[in-house]
Amino acid sequence: MKQLLDQIRLELSHVIVGKDAVIDKLLMSLLSDGHILLDDVPGVGKTTLAVALSKTLGLNYKRIQFTPDVLPSDIVGFSMYDRERGAFRYMPGAVTGTNLLLGDEINRTSSKTQSALLEAMEERQATVDGTVYPMERPFCVIATQNQIGTAGTQPLPHAQLDRFLVRLSLGYPDFDSQVKLLRDRQKGNPLDSVRQIAEKADVLRMQEAVSNVSVHEKLLAYITRLSIASREHPMLSLGISPRGALFLSRMARACACLRGRDFSIVEDVMEVFEDVCAHRLLLCQRARLEHVTEHDVIADLLKSVPQPDKVK
Repeated sequence: MKQLLDQIRLELSHVIVGKDAVIDKLLMSLLSDGHILLDDVPGVGKTTLAVALSKTLGLNYKRIQFTPDVLPSDIVGFSMYDRERGAFRYMPGAVTGTNLLLGDEINRTSSKTQSALLEAMEERQATVDGTVYPMERPFCVIATQNQIGTAGTQPLPHAQLDRFLVRLSLGYPDFDSQVKLLRDRQKGNPLDSVRQIAEKADVLRMQEAVSNVSVHEKLLAYITRLSIASREHPMLSLGISPRGALFLSRMARACACLRGRDFSIVEDVMEVFEDVCAHRLLLCQRARLEHVTEHDVIADLLKSVPQPDKVK
């Protein structure tokens, strides 16, 4: 499996140049059966990365452009009366019949529409007029958003933020990556030449392998101490939820799997800690006045909470 993952990473790196760390976190999230929030400025390749991922893994892909007039029924579907049959017929929404749903610029739509994704993200199903419609597996939501200061945007509800396994940021490319990007785009769109490396069954097998990665009791205790310390931190009004702690454990297992191990270590937790937990933290008024960021709190937690002895 390590060889297959390396091939997938290499193929994605041809499209998103110089962002190997982000590609790794994206794959870890998918292997963890979680959802991803790509939070960044416009034009850095958020949508391109999602499309490349679907092509590389052979996943059914849908995209919905979130605007203020998008309705919840556009997400989960609706029932329409069929005169010929004399009964109501389900008209599928964006979450139906797809493995990877790209919600582009999710913070440009209403809170009600954003919330329509909650059941699909959490329970892998959509309920319309009392009827439950299960999602096809694997099912992953990749939502992109521009920074909140951008005109026409609004913050995601905290309840929905907590449903995302990780929040990632691509950032601007460095000098060499920017030059390579300009050179490659003169010859065409790199998405046109993306090769399929895996298929749905491979993704499901990799997700199963991640669930079988062992996590030592000392490591579980370390994750618990980090979570409790965040809830007691003087700069936070809201710390890491039990769901966040569970996601942190899951991502640590995926990190180990990506590195070719069948057991997690402390370094796995530390590598994914900020990506999994930063968007779950709610800064208090004192922190905002003193210009303390989530990054500062994360660094403080990793420094102050004692690490366990070497585990395997």
